Amino acid sequence: MEDFIATPDFGDAASLAGFCRAVDKAVTRYGKGEAAADEVAGAFPALLSDDGWLAGPWAQAGAAGYQQHPLYIDPGGRFSVVSFVWGPGQFTPIHDHGVWGVIGMLRGAERGQRFRRTAAGRLEPAGETRLMQPGDIDLLKPSEGDIHRVANALADQVSISIHAYGADIGAIARHTFTEDGVPQLFVSGYSDVPPALTRA
Repeated sequence: MEDFIATPDFGDAASLAGFCRAVDKAVTRYGKGEAAADEVAGAFPALLSDDGWLAGPWAQAGAAGYQQHPLYIDPGGRFSVVSFVWGPGQFTPIHDHGVWGVIGMLRGAERGQRFRRTAAGRLEPAGETRLMQPGDIDLLKPSEGDIHRVANALADQVSISIHAYGADIGAIARHTFTEDGVPQLFVSGYSDVPPALTRA
């Protein structure tokens, strides 16, 4: 069986490799189905229980905006695992995903706000703003609404969350939105660091 191999600068990859094996198993079982997200969520607590495995460039914030560092990108585009690193005051635009996603909070804290469309096509907040702290997990399913905005909740330190998606999230076309609900296509890409893991 193929296994996950760390790039030389990554360090101890056991926790991340175990998590990627669990995600691989879920997408093999469910394909693009949202049931994969529930299975992936069950694998997150072990990954989040100790944050010592994430270091180096995959844990570095950027001065110009939040960073989307590739941890593992499935060669077939079936899934991706990414570290999102937020400097103080950094935030995303309102955006969607178009595929299932699972977010696990590793360090610091994030504030997330979901949105829904009104009958007039505008966006309005859907529920209260959620504060995520280390160990917290959130699921994104297009069938339930996957439009949100996320920000670092801390004014004086970096925050990091780990994201798993049911596609190569940096390569697919998605949407950002104005408050009026006007969509704009975008492809996020990744920061300029190599994936932490590859397949043997």
